[in-house]
Amino acid sequence: MINQNSPEYEKETVILAQIDLTTGSIPKTLLRFAFPMICGNLLQQLYNVADTLIVGRFLGSDALGAVGSSYTLMTFLTSILLGLCMGSGALFSVCWGQRDLAKLRRQTHAAFVLIAACTVVLNAAAFLLLDAMKTLLSVPAEVWPLMRSYLFVIFFGIGGTFLYNYYASLLRAVGNSLVPLLFLAAAAVLNIALDLVFVLVCRWGVEGAAAATVLAQWLSGIGTAVYTLVRCPELRARREERRITGAMLRELLSASVLTCLQQSVMNLGILMVQGRINSFGPVIMAAFAAAVKIDSFAYMPLQDFGNAFSTFIAQNYGAQQPERIRRGIRTAVLLSSVFAVCVSACVVLLAAPLLGLFLQPGETEILQAGVTYLRIAGAFYVGIGGLFLLYGLYRAVGRPGMSLVLTVISLGTRVALAYALSAVPAIGVVGIWWSIPIGWALADLTGVLVWRRAGRKLTENSHPGAKMR
Repeated sequence: MINQNSPEYEKETVILAQIDLTTGSIPKTLLRFAFPMICGNLLQQLYNVADTLIVGRFLGSDALGAVGSSYTLMTFLTSILLGLCMGSGALFSVCWGQRDLAKLRRQTHAAFVLIAACTVVLNAAAFLLLDAMKTLLSVPAEVWPLMRSYLFVIFFGIGGTFLYNYYASLLRAVGNSLVPLLFLAAAAVLNIALDLVFVLVCRWGVEGAAAATVLAQWLSGIGTAVYTLVRCPELRARREERRITGAMLRELLSASVLTCLQQSVMNLGILMVQGRINSFGPVIMAAFAAAVKIDSFAYMPLQDFGNAFSTFIAQNYGAQQPERIRRGIRTAVLLSSVFAVCVSACVVLLAAPLLGLFLQPGETEILQAGVTYLRIAGAFYVGIGGLFLLYGLYRAVGRPGMSLVLTVISLGTRVALAYALSAVPAIGVVGIWWSIPIGWALADLTGVLVWRRAGRKLTENSHPGAKMR
């Protein structure tokens, strides 16, 4: 552990920590750190928005439904890697708050090996089980050929997704949220340009849209990795630090596996709901594919703010500052709620013109179904904003199991109600839309009640030697 008054500490701090979350004004620090993360993931959403918009406008509603269902499946698959990276990142943040750089380097090396191995297995399984996904997702026969072609290409980008999320999590853990944004911005521009070339000029159809996304994913992944290894040598494990012990793996797995399960359960639930949506046919598939892009784009800043908030809590947890943690919670709830209310108003009021961007003229049935979805789910973004804060809070103080519980409550409610309500003829597909905010509300209520009972004890137990359990 480095003495905070030593020249070595000052040198490492200048190089590694763009923003120190353990000092300064809480609202200003949180927003400065969160802003690049929000911009970065909004740009990442442009990958899929570009695919959806171009495919929907120029290739038709069947292609739109195929790309939309593929997006849900890919989100589930990559959520496994994202969960491992997020969980490891929380542990990295605690080490940074403790200023224990030797331990940080050992953990980054072990985490890279562990998550890379998972990536290889996941990628192989995706290709082997490709044809089984038609039955799993209840994909209509007329849509499946397009969806299969898109998925076969998009699976080649899983490795790039791993590289980007791993190194982005590492940089953010030590206070640098700007560099991941820059590489993601370059990738987003490339993705949109290649979409236009491959789909409109080369006429490669949905395969062209997938190829554009894959190339952009690898650009952002390789670029972020090279930057970190070259410009931040203090983060590279030295030869004597590359030995992976059982204790290190147990600590990493304790910090990341439950977060991985939380992400996987969340997206598995969404995948199950997607299967129910697909059973209503191509019109509802296309409506959901377009609406969910607007939905995701609207509440993505809330998710990224929750992740930034998690890093803030983790660093202060490692630095043993319980009062700053409590003030940070109050500030984050206020900021998240104000933003959520504003975004909800925009989505509800502008639902029809926003959906019109993705559809060909005259597709009124698809437009009507999509507008209904956005006006129900979009009115309650304050619920998902609170849920993202709770996920980040429990992950940061070493209780990722509670995040998993909240996810099970939210998605379990959503899946159960989606199937139950939509089976009632008088309700139909609208029941799927209402299941979403109801699930958010139940999970929020549970998370707040648990924190009111145990929160003070958890934050006051933070200390430089605290372990993630």
